Amino acid sequence: MTEPDPRYPVGEFIRPAEPLSPAQRQEFLAVLAEAPNRLRQAVAGLTPAQLDTPYRPGGWTVRQVAHHIPDSHLNAYVRVKLALTEKEPAVQPYEEGEWAKLPDVAATPVEVSVALLDALHRRWVTLLRLLSARDFERTARHPSWGLVTVDFFLADYAWHSRHHVAHITSLRNREGWAA
Repeated sequence: MTEPDPRYPVGEFIRPAEPLSPAQRQEFLAVLAEAPNRLRQAVAGLTPAQLDTPYRPGGWTVRQVAHHIPDSHLNAYVRVKLALTEKEPAVQPYEEGEWAKLPDVAATPVEVSVALLDALHRRWVTLLRLLSARDFERTARHPSWGLVTVDFFLADYAWHSRHHVAHITSLRNREGWAA
């Protein structure tokens, strides 16, 4: 049996057909709601040396991944808010690899980013649960992705949550680091 690709421990993102069904939206909302707890559990008890271990050769460290998730989801939250309040707003990409190298990543305890993710997801999930079906069809234009809907953001960032937490939990399993 071959080992799963450590870059994609939950598989690559597969864009679902849109519009999402109400059941799909509920499933993805549940993933977003649970993501902060899953990250908290994934990093619990890790030593500084373990936090500074790359999840795969050439990959980010656990610390970088833990800080990346709220960085990315803050961007997504703003993109969703723009899509809901403007007509096809242009949304910007960001250099996530460069963000992961900024000095705050090494200097900030991962618990701060877990708390940030928790607060952010409480707001974001509350907003998403209050939207109408038509709201999920609202769009934004991304230079790499093209025209995308709020449904797309929901599906993508639910996957993104699972994807990066799995980077950490897969490493813990491979290294035998008890949770």
